[in-house]
Amino acid sequence: MIFGRLAEEIAREAGEMLLAKRPDRPQVLATKSSPTDVVTALDRACEELIRSRIRAVRPDDAILGEEGGQAGDGRVRWVVDPIDGTVNFLYGIPDWAVSIAVEADGEVIAGAVNVVPRGEVFTAVKGGGAWLAGERLRCNAGVPLEQALIATGFGYDSGRRRVQAEVLGQVLPRVRDIRRGGSAASDLCSVAAGRVDGYYERGLNAWDHAAGGLVAAEAGARVGGLAGRPGGSELLLCAAPELFEELHDLLLPLDPERDA
Repeated sequence: MIFGRLAEEIAREAGEMLLAKRPDRPQVLATKSSPTDVVTALDRACEELIRSRIRAVRPDDAILGEEGGQAGDGRVRWVVDPIDGTVNFLYGIPDWAVSIAVEADGEVIAGAVNVVPRGEVFTAVKGGGAWLAGERLRCNAGVPLEQALIATGFGYDSGRRRVQAEVLGQVLPRVRDIRRGGSAASDLCSVAAGRVDGYYERGLNAWDHAAGGLVAAEAGARVGGLAGRPGGSELLLCAAPELFEELHDLLLPLDPERDA
């Protein structure tokens, strides 16, 4: 599919630019939701590069980016996170990604997640499987909750973090262990690759999970929210179907969608 190839090509080019231009300590331009939620100069430069490459080939498509908002209103929309895991990028922690997804009529049909420091580009096309370095990915199946390695993340608002810590305190005794990587796109791809068994997080935006969510789903994972709702900003869960149900039933009575 042309969208999958193009998303991968642009994600690779953007990653190469970021590696080439990243200084020892990137410049913080601004903050977003809190003083700890940062934007670097390269976030914006990378998103502009991605936008320009998309426009050159698909001038009528809409583009939604974390830094630049939405432009255009075509039935095809590109959902872009130029650096997912900006704090990791800022500190030199090797777990950040360029994430590019393509939607048609609101459904994600292609995605690429370039976990740049690891040199790994995860790709997926709707109905065509999830792939890494020519190998088809399958999430871990048959893992019971008590043996599951679960990834999660935390918001930037202090009140939300208090609730997330409370929820985590109830989840941790019930699972094998918890991992917190700092990039939702990378975490979702880790589910696809079997590096973790499941993932949940509150407060994600479309650009955080659109591409990684498709990669995970095409690897056999179930991606969704609580009580049959779609996964999104309120909560997103991802795991093989059986583990999804167990993790869902653990989280539901904890009311993880609330804020302090």
